[in-house]
Amino acid sequence: MEAPFPTFSLATPQGKDAFGECLDRLRGTTSLTGDTAETVSGIIEDVRVRGDAAVVELMQRFADPEFEASRIRVEASEFTRAEAALDPELRGSLERSIAHVRAYQEHVLPRDPAPVVIGGAELGLRHSAVDSAGLTVPGGAAVLFSTLIMLAVPALVAGVDPKQIRVVHPPPTRKAGDDDAPRDISPIVLATCRMLGIETVYRIGGAQAIASLAYGTNTVEPVDLIAGPGNIYGQLAKQMVAGVCGTDGGFYGPSEIVTIADDTADAACVASDLIAQAEHDPGKCFLICWDGAVAAAIVEEVSRQLVERSRSTIIEQALARDSAAVLVRDEQEAIAVADQIAAEHVNLAVADPEAWLGRLRHGGEFFLGDQSPVATGDYYAGPSHCLPTGSTARFASGVSVYTFLKRSGTVHYRDGLPSRVIEDVARLAEAEGLDAHAESARVRGRNR
Repeated sequence: MEAPFPTFSLATPQGKDAFGECLDRLRGTTSLTGDTAETVSGIIEDVRVRGDAAVVELMQRFADPEFEASRIRVEASEFTRAEAALDPELRGSLERSIAHVRAYQEHVLPRDPAPVVIGGAELGLRHSAVDSAGLTVPGGAAVLFSTLIMLAVPALVAGVDPKQIRVVHPPPTRKAGDDDAPRDISPIVLATCRMLGIETVYRIGGAQAIASLAYGTNTVEPVDLIAGPGNIYGQLAKQMVAGVCGTDGGFYGPSEIVTIADDTADAACVASDLIAQAEHDPGKCFLICWDGAVAAAIVEEVSRQLVERSRSTIIEQALARDSAAVLVRDEQEAIAVADQIAAEHVNLAVADPEAWLGRLRHGGEFFLGDQSPVATGDYYAGPSHCLPTGSTARFASGVSVYTFLKRSGTVHYRDGLPSRVIEDVARLAEAEGLDAHAESARVRGRNR
């Protein structure tokens, strides 16, 4: 049986080179240079200048040849119909998912610390939510209504008014004459919006959706912050509009997983997690082992399970093109390689996952033990599944309640400025050549 993905041994020059190329491709997905970035920049400028007209043309080009301006905003009656048609058992699962995510986000919600007095000043820190948020929910290739939960619940817990949350969710991608393809967005997304109290959804996606949320159009209301995953066009667009509005600060692109496995790992469980992430289009999967027999058993299990999956063609492509089993020297090298990849998901299928967690530095989310599938994080556990990709977990974090909060310091000299403070501030200001700053401190000493 042919191996579903290549195996690279870092003990050989060829293996090192092949892994290095794989890592370069992974990190290359976030580049702001090249043809894709140039295309995205043009889309943003077109939407900024021409608004709805540009959005319609771009949606016709990339999503649906029959798209019209009247379809941009979802009507209120569509939410009502979608909620009425929602399967009761699915609704129950959605409600439990929402409850879990809400409970976790409430648990991590930061509280303003008690003030501290330093140098005569009462100093504090306050957290406040952004006024409005735009959430990007994929829908062109796959309908991910779970993403709506993973974005909206953190925003709501942070304190964003649900009436000020605007969702962009494109219809399925269609081609001219493709009469059998679905023509509209998922009613499950609309029903979930109604459950969350969200009233505004726009049927648009890609860079044009990001530009619309940033600049506004006749139909789309601009927002203060944009958050969410998507393809490379949408993610690059987020980076380019940063400053016009806020963004989540992350690159949440094609799905990734790193699994570190020792001889205690359940090969069937590990293989199922790798396949699950390869099911995204595209997915990137890395298996790290220092025991060749363990790696071989897991690779064989991937081959066995693969034929049973409905999206097997997509999975095969992802495994062959963007994935690898990496054979390392020992545990220490496994940690170094995992931190180099800095993947969206890190699965620790090892005997003592808690001890391993303390040794690793980079990853969007960690799943401890082979009985903690990544799919629980995708749908149900609590932390958001909107996580940094493209090796950006080296410096970025996933979406959480923190994404939608601003931090502001507070300063209060209740009893006026002490003489030492006046002298020091004035001296420091004058050393920078800013005598007005110095005088603003000294005047308070003279006016006592």
